[in-house]
Amino acid sequence: MQDIPPASALLEAMSEAVYAVDCDRRITYWNAAAEQMTGYSASEVVGSRCQDNVLNHVDEHGAELCGAGCPLLATMRDSQVREAHVFLHHRAGYRLPVVVRAAPLYSAGGAVAGAVEVFHDDSRFRAVAERLDRAEHEALTDPLTGIANRRMLERALDARDHEHQRYDRGYAVLFCDVDHFKQFNDHHGYEMGDKVLQAVARTLYESTRPSDTVGRWGGDEFLVVVPSADQDQVVALAERMRLLVASVQAVNGHALALTVSIGVGLAHQEERSTELVARASAAMYEAKKNGGNLTCVE
Repeated sequence: MQDIPPASALLEAMSEAVYAVDCDRRITYWNAAAEQMTGYSASEVVGSRCQDNVLNHVDEHGAELCGAGCPLLATMRDSQVREAHVFLHHRAGYRLPVVVRAAPLYSAGGAVAGAVEVFHDDSRFRAVAERLDRAEHEALTDPLTGIANRRMLERALDARDHEHQRYDRGYAVLFCDVDHFKQFNDHHGYEMGDKVLQAVARTLYESTRPSDTVGRWGGDEFLVVVPSADQDQVVALAERMRLLVASVQAVNGHALALTVSIGVGLAHQEERSTELVARASAAMYEAKKNGGNLTCVE
């Protein structure tokens, strides 16, 4: 009869990310899947505390969960297993949606001695990438950010425009621009500027619905084409995107304050997509005039 591998070896072999904390929420264990999913090595996080905001969990509105809203803290208090959908902070700077499941850990005497959290990727980014073959992927995605390129965005605009003209189906455009982007390039170099674009792009992508098309319009400008939504829904989506970007505190270990200005345009009767994009762009510049980190409806 073969010996059963120790628990630590089994945890390291798991495809799901696992980490454990003690009663002070100090991280005591961090498996290989957690390293791969977050970009943080065990040596960077073991010994730190949840309150140090390494992962900086936030909800879909950008509200921090590492304080009173921490699932691990709640589980240690009432010994209940709980599950939550949150956005963690990847080391590369973007927000990644994950499903977390927290459970209590007990001492030999039966007292709560800490908690363990298991989490897995809730991202649609990977699923979409896997459905595209290589040629299609290269033709329709932006090589820097991995999201849709302008060609793909124009296809989506044409499709929504056709539906709007023929079937009177409404749609909207969100025009997003990274605030003070030139300063990132000037102060940190173009390599860091590229990483900022990648972080913002992935965060925007993960903030939206599968039916939305998110892409890079050019430079530090991004476009989101939103089908079949009323103004309240579109503004709520824009605000979720804006707040999640603003919750990013670091990119590849460099402390950076990222924000975006967003202009919202909803299609009018007899209006073509080029006019709608122009109106959304104008609304975005209005947001910038008012200090940035704002959503402005045309």
